[in-house]
Amino acid sequence: MTVRSDIPLLPPEAELETKAVLKRLAPAHRYLAELKGMAATIPNEHILINTLALQEAKDSSEIENIITTQDELYKANLFLNYFKNPAAKEVNRYATALKSAFEQVRNDHLITLNRIIEIHRVLERNDAEIRTQGGTVLKNERTGETVYTSPQTHGEIVHLLSNLEQYINDDALSDVDPLVKMAVIHHQFESIHPFYDGNGCTGRIINILYLVAKGLLDIPILYLSRYIIRTKHDYCRHLQEVRDTGHWEPWIIYILQGVEQTSRQTIWIIARIREIMQDYKQRIRAQLPRIYSQDLLNNLFRHPYTGIESVQRDLGVSRLTATKYLERLTENGFIEKQKIGRYNYYVNRPLMDVFVGIPDAW
Repeated sequence: MTVRSDIPLLPPEAELETKAVLKRLAPAHRYLAELKGMAATIPNEHILINTLALQEAKDSSEIENIITTQDELYKANLFLNYFKNPAAKEVNRYATALKSAFEQVRNDHLITLNRIIEIHRVLERNDAEIRTQGGTVLKNERTGETVYTSPQTHGEIVHLLSNLEQYINDDALSDVDPLVKMAVIHHQFESIHPFYDGNGCTGRIINILYLVAKGLLDIPILYLSRYIIRTKHDYCRHLQEVRDTGHWEPWIIYILQGVEQTSRQTIWIIARIREIMQDYKQRIRAQLPRIYSQDLLNNLFRHPYTGIESVQRDLGVSRLTATKYLERLTENGFIEKQKIGRYNYYVNRPLMDVFVGIPDAW
């Protein structure tokens, strides 16, 4: 028997801010605010945007079984025309879509349907747009019974998306806390499942854009994908429970716990990056004062991997000068020289170790 989606329009009629939800909101907001403040201590916002966006892209893609290593990821980012790893290329498209949409949302604080479609277009490299045919059908793995069918007609999908767009951008529709609203938005988008592919990645980008749009963060640095990977069974179970019962509390609490845990992880990451940057700044100034500049320091921390062309571009120097700078930094132990084909690249090992050693639990 096929179960129709019958997705209710937003806002939900059920009570969302229960006592249990309100209890979880306090720590989620506390650590999110601490994260926002911590991010402001890094002098160049692109250091965090670039490093953390790639990490989110890697984790979000892993949820969709697109697996790449840290090494492949950074090589692909550094050698766009050389490194051919398809998964790493796909991860980089995610980061590109995220950063481009962020710049738009930062300016006008809107997440429109056209903007969502553009995010999906960049992710999938096609112009498929909204589904015109049937979508996802979820089955019970044990019995084979269909437990959920996403909207099947183009008209239904467009109607639900228009309602979602209004809910996202018009606070007059609902005065619930923005983090509660983010949980509702994510559930609704994933239930509508408007595209043939790439819905999960698109939905996770919408999460972070919404936090920026509502001023809870200044830059896109809170990513729930790592949390979802570790708790994927709970993620799917709570999603479906709302569809089956209309009971929102467990799903909202799950998301709030993710915001708290991920905020704490990201605070740890930024603190470590700041500590290593300060150490490098002092030591490069002392050991290599003739080549030190803030632009050089920023280059070494924008990604764990850098190269001659990257230094040329960021510092506005010749290839010969860029090569000399990197060789001096290598000789003094700040970076490690590696080779891919006939190209050299340079690894900031302490920064790389930060992303390899992120604590999973708090």
